[in-house]
Amino acid sequence: MPLFLFKELMKVALFIPCFIDAFYPEVGIATLELLERFGIQVDYPQEQTCCGQPMANSGAHAEAAGTERVFARNFAGYDYIVGPSASCIHHVREHLTALEQTDEVKKVRANAYELVEFLHDVVGAREFPWAEFPHRVGLHNSCSALRHLKEASISEVAGAPFSKPRTLLEGVKGIEFVKPARPDECCGFGGTFSVTEEPVSVRMGQDKVRDHLNAGAEYIVSGDMSCLMHQQGCAERMKADARFIHIAQVLNGARA
Repeated sequence: MPLFLFKELMKVALFIPCFIDAFYPEVGIATLELLERFGIQVDYPQEQTCCGQPMANSGAHAEAAGTERVFARNFAGYDYIVGPSASCIHHVREHLTALEQTDEVKKVRANAYELVEFLHDVVGAREFPWAEFPHRVGLHNSCSALRHLKEASISEVAGAPFSKPRTLLEGVKGIEFVKPARPDECCGFGGTFSVTEEPVSVRMGQDKVRDHLNAGAEYIVSGDMSCLMHQQGCAERMKADARFIHIAQVLNGARA
């Protein structure tokens, strides 16, 4: 669909995960501004809350029914639901099952898109003329982005390499990519895993930070702020000179 028809006909809702709303509101703002740069009219349902992922991850899936019901009610009637978090979008698509699966709920689940795949697959964005980021960047793709949303190739599966996040970032002036030794290895966040298996989680996060820094990264960029939050905490305790930024901020023209 041509972009001008997309802008005229499609109803797009912005979904901001609760941890971004609470701790990283600048990521939500960058996501909104970035979508609007493409002329897309975006609604923000004011009564939206958590999608229920933390409860489901902890095994309390049935208890998430009320939260999931609120989510479905808020985002019904939209053609696209766009959020800057692969793990949350994956939960909505695949695990929003504690409530009755009406046609409305099924439509909400099917219409949920992570920001990178929405820009890459639906909008077809490749150029970001307003953006400049003259830094060496290590790209961190979360496990959810890689193995659930299929946003980039993975080492355990044979095939032609590809990366939707990198394709988008290549449209940013001045950016330089470095490649860590283990680019698709988990950083150890895993939501409740980082609480129940703290020593393992911390070591994985430290290893991930070191891998990026050894490759020469000045900034670690990701579409999942939860992973960056974990890695940033590890880096601060390691006293490592590592900086972190969400891909929405880079694509929207943020300067270091």
